[in-house]
Amino acid sequence: MRTLCSSTLIGEFFIIGFAGLVAMKDADLTTSTVWTVCGIAMFLSLLLCGVVTRPGGVALGWALQIALVLSGFVVPMMFILGLLFGALWWASVHYGREIDAAKARFAAQAAANPSDTADAA
Repeated sequence: MRTLCSSTLIGEFFIIGFAGLVAMKDADLTTSTVWTVCGIAMFLSLLLCGVVTRPGGVALGWALQIALVLSGFVVPMMFILGLLFGALWWASVHYGREIDAAKARFAAQAAANPSDTADAA
């Protein structure tokens, strides 16, 4: 799960940065405000790469997904990108857990039948 979720979060890191560049064009927003908000969101996306498998990591990831969708009120394209990355996040969590469960089954099977793994090599 960690690899899939981290890949999604790294993609979000870049999308947040690009959204910051677009948001700078808004005359109502100051540059410092845009980059403070984007910087915090970018830092959180990197931080979540390391804590995604810890308790609460996936929930924090969902909070970041919601924030991305809500950022569409500043940069309208983020509604679409936020929903797209929300779907990617769901897929990363869902299929990542399935992969982890399959790895655990294979490891248990290999531990129960060590002769099978020696024959395969």
